[in-house]
Amino acid sequence: MAADIAHSDGTAPDGENGIQAEDMVQHAETASSFLKALSHEGRLMILCHLSTGEKSVTELETLLASRQAAVSQQLARLRLEGLVAYRREGKAIYYSLADERARRMLELMHDMFCNAQNPPPGLAGGHGPK
Repeated sequence: MAADIAHSDGTAPDGENGIQAEDMVQHAETASSFLKALSHEGRLMILCHLSTGEKSVTELETLLASRQAAVSQQLARLRLEGLVAYRREGKAIYYSLADERARRMLELMHDMFCNAQNPPPGLAGGHGPK
C-alpha cells in the first residue's frame, strides 16, 4: 500500500500532503521572488501596516520610525513585485495591499510567529541563528 509508505524522516511521499514537487518546478522562480520581497524586515513591516488599511507615505514613516527615503525605497520594491498599489491625492501618496497572496502569507506568519505558544526553535526573541 503506497499510502502506508513514508520517507525515512516520517514525511509523506510527494502528493500525499498536497504538495507536488513537479508543480513547484514551474513556479519556483515566482515563489522565490515573492518570498524575497517579504524577507526584508522593513518591507514585511510595511505590508503588515498596509494589511490594516491604506496608509500615506508619511504615516508609514511614523509607524516605522524610518526616514522617507528608506520607506520609499522599500515601497518601490513592493510596487515592482506587484504587492502594493498606490494613488496620489494632491502631494500625498497613499499605499494599499494589492496582492491577496501577500495578505494570506501575512496572516499565516502572524499565526506562526505572533500567536504561537511555542515559537520555532532558534527564533525566540525575534532573532535567528547567528
